[in-house]
Amino acid sequence: MVELINQGVYLLEGNQITTQANGLPSPDEAREQTITYGILRAHDVDGGKGKSMRIRFDAMMSHDITYVGIIQTARASGLEKFPMPYAMTNCHNSLCAVGGTINEDDHVFGLSAAKKYGGIYVPANQAVIHQYAREAMVKCGNMILGSDSHTRYGSLGNMGVGEGGGELVKQLLENTWDINAPEVVLVWLEGKPRKGIGPHDVAISLVKAVFDNGFVKNKVLEFAGPGVKELPIDFRNGIDIMTTETTCLSSIWVTDDEVKRHYETHCRPEDFRELKPGKVAYYDSMIRIDLSKQESMIALPFHPSNAYTIHEFNANPVEILQKVEADAKAKFGDKVEVHLLDKVIDGKVMADQGIIAGCSGGTYDNLSAAAAILKGKSVGNDYFTISAYPQSVPVYMASTRNGIAEELLEAGVVIKPAFCGPCFGAGDVPSNNGLSIRHTTRNFPNREGSKPGQHQLSLVALMDARSIAATAANGGFITAATDIDYEDNHKPYEFDSKIYQCRVYNGFGRAKEEQALRYGPNIKDWPRMYAMEDNMLLELAAVIHDPVTTTDELIPSGETSSYRSNPLKLSEFALSRRVPEYVGISKRIQAQDLERREGKCPQHVLDALAKVGASANNTSFGSCVFANRPGDGSAREQAASCQKVLGGDANICYEYATKRYRSNCINWGILPFTIAKDTSFDYEPGDFVFVPNIREAILSGREEADAKVITKNGVADIHLFFNNLTADEREILAEGCLMNYYKAKRNK
Repeated sequence: MVELINQGVYLLEGNQITTQANGLPSPDEAREQTITYGILRAHDVDGGKGKSMRIRFDAMMSHDITYVGIIQTARASGLEKFPMPYAMTNCHNSLCAVGGTINEDDHVFGLSAAKKYGGIYVPANQAVIHQYAREAMVKCGNMILGSDSHTRYGSLGNMGVGEGGGELVKQLLENTWDINAPEVVLVWLEGKPRKGIGPHDVAISLVKAVFDNGFVKNKVLEFAGPGVKELPIDFRNGIDIMTTETTCLSSIWVTDDEVKRHYETHCRPEDFRELKPGKVAYYDSMIRIDLSKQESMIALPFHPSNAYTIHEFNANPVEILQKVEADAKAKFGDKVEVHLLDKVIDGKVMADQGIIAGCSGGTYDNLSAAAAILKGKSVGNDYFTISAYPQSVPVYMASTRNGIAEELLEAGVVIKPAFCGPCFGAGDVPSNNGLSIRHTTRNFPNREGSKPGQHQLSLVALMDARSIAATAANGGFITAATDIDYEDNHKPYEFDSKIYQCRVYNGFGRAKEEQALRYGPNIKDWPRMYAMEDNMLLELAAVIHDPVTTTDELIPSGETSSYRSNPLKLSEFALSRRVPEYVGISKRIQAQDLERREGKCPQHVLDALAKVGASANNTSFGSCVFANRPGDGSAREQAASCQKVLGGDANICYEYATKRYRSNCINWGILPFTIAKDTSFDYEPGDFVFVPNIREAILSGREEADAKVITKNGVADIHLFFNNLTADEREILAEGCLMNYYKAKRNK
């Protein structure tokens, strides 16, 4: 049901697709007629039609894993007040049981920052970050930047971009988000979904079709076509939020009367406007999705793209689960024993847990459909359990008033507050070897909270809320919602803003300079970071040859998030679930670099430099991570900042999985090196990479350099690339990090 068309297409009058360019404007000219370029150009401070863009956003979003670090960085860089609406939600650490007063200390800090700088503060359990944006922040034609990778509001006519905290700091200081003018992919929707099909089914199919081949990487998805009108708003939102897993840059949809009703329902009719392509719009490629052919889907560990139809899975569970077991063995070796085949009982697969939660799962329509499926039934009193997390208090209130919560509770579903925990391993962690089926965003390794290093592993499969409910009604045996009969007669969603009026602090435009920031003992400033020296000597502290290394592997989520406001403590978790020895190695390298700076350079460093004829006086010494393709997943800047706190100076890879991770590296002064795809990297931890004249190369605008790899067997050549760096990014790298860059600018 998903067809990829890898060539440019023209969309005429919004309804006719052609590949013939005869008599039509050039691709560059017609690309300006897309919705995407209409919005991007309106936010480009240069106001031109160039090949690069410098974007200023209309609003920003952060949650309580990220906003403390962002504000601390911005404060150190000269922040005086928030120049735009900036909402700080508390949806990630509101239920954490680890860390004493840490969580609430951060929440109090966030409220004090909202008062001091003029921000919006959403208290714990009121809403998950993206639902609050949908209900209160989005506007058609606007752009929102969020410090969460799932910042996607295109289905409501608002382009959303997820980036690391450094990019939000730049916006707070009234600088720009700099990108090359992106390619645009037309996602053409046709047909109408059958009963039982939900947004996660479509989203999983889309991710399966485009992730491995990079079809949409760093491009913008623009949704149009006759199928759009067949999808309610929650359905559109559910697809849109998952476009992050395709590795696209952002997304936008045509807007219609359904979107207009969303704004009217949320008491903001003035924020709606019609968005549609111009008369002749050009797209660099196209994806055609026939909604009428969509099947109920399941995405097995360890990625949303590892997907099958539920019917395919149930027809051949042993062979498919054997592949997952083999994959787990390859990833974790002897650290864990995986027994997924134990889930196959009389040819059917039994799940241990069902979760409907977060920005993708906890929607009103999903809860309504689940309740309709489970009405008058029981989830049973055996091992299978199921929980639901409405994504905001307004959604919870509507579910209560319209009988949805009652029907779920009667069936045995546990309803919990608005909270993102199940999405990143801080809530409802399954038992060891448990199989959890979830309508959440990701099923990466350890994402559900297990700890392979401690011989604990559970596994997550993604499914739509409808099929999760059908599974629950079938005693935990995985079941497609299209195979059961049900009627959803609940009332449509009605938004009640009272709770936000009572609890949300909205101080935008009313900064109180005299307000003191309230600190808890765990909230610490960033340690000193050094400017780049003439040459760079790197010691490999981790070498990872997995096809993809996720952000959750670079810095685990879950319990580590309790230390997100303390850079030194948080850095202790860097790569802890993938390369446990990394922290110790990096600390040793960092200590030896400090000795070098004091004139006491360790002998083995001097020996390495002697092999390439270099001096320790103008050569930095830092750690380096090699990975094939690092940075898929979360936007959390800690994936890079923790490396920097430990003395990390560079990453080397074949390519970066996402722009946001590469940006995080740059903003924390970590050189984002790449090597050619045909370059063999068979080096080991403890080997050195020497990069001569790197500071001059960075500041002069060069994009590549010859370097040397120093091993116990001798010296070898390696060619490094550092392409596509802006002038500002080059200065940030030379200064050592974003904070140093702003400090240097203030001191000029």
